[in-house]
Amino acid sequence: MSARDEMLARISAANQAAGAGAGVPSPSPSFRTSGEASGSDLLDLLAGRLTDYRAQVHIATAATLAGEISAALRRRETRRIVVPPVLRLPLPDFVTAIADTPPFLSPAELDTFDGVVTRAAAAIAETGTIVLDGSPDQGRRAISLVPDYHLCVVEAGQIVHLVPEAVTRLSAARPLTWISGPSATSDIELERVEGVHGPRTLEVILVSA
Repeated sequence: MSARDEMLARISAANQAAGAGAGVPSPSPSFRTSGEASGSDLLDLLAGRLTDYRAQVHIATAATLAGEISAALRRRETRRIVVPPVLRLPLPDFVTAIADTPPFLSPAELDTFDGVVTRAAAAIAETGTIVLDGSPDQGRRAISLVPDYHLCVVEAGQIVHLVPEAVTRLSAARPLTWISGPSATSDIELERVEGVHGPRTLEVILVSA
């Protein structure tokens, strides 16, 4: 008898001894499926987590959003940005915004832009994660991964406390991109390297209710 056959025989015998699982209760989830934080506490928690991940975070209201976007792009000396097909955000006059619409921009063309501005599908405060799902105000995954700078606007109503809460809002049929801070990895000597798998700089504007 081979080792594989012996292992399968032992499993079969154990199942028979246990009545093939008869009467065994189904396991219940031991993780939290809903959080307690809400309102400003939720927004502050997300801001803190994003900052821990080296993202640049700003808090705005509907009235100050245009000024925050303008200030962020001016600090970067941004002049030419790529945007998703339907952004609906107030962009300053000093930037030229090119929409990524068919025929789509190539990776080489995307690499020539100073950055990208998008909205988000959801944000998770506990993990400091922003989720994009390819909706018209977020665009193709490529436009948020190739440019070296990503400015993302997140509304308070899009923020949840825990991952399971975000999952219930998202569709698995959509191309989901989960972002926790700027792109970073470590080499074999544990030296941090940024910008390998996405933008080197992530800037987030959280819009309070």
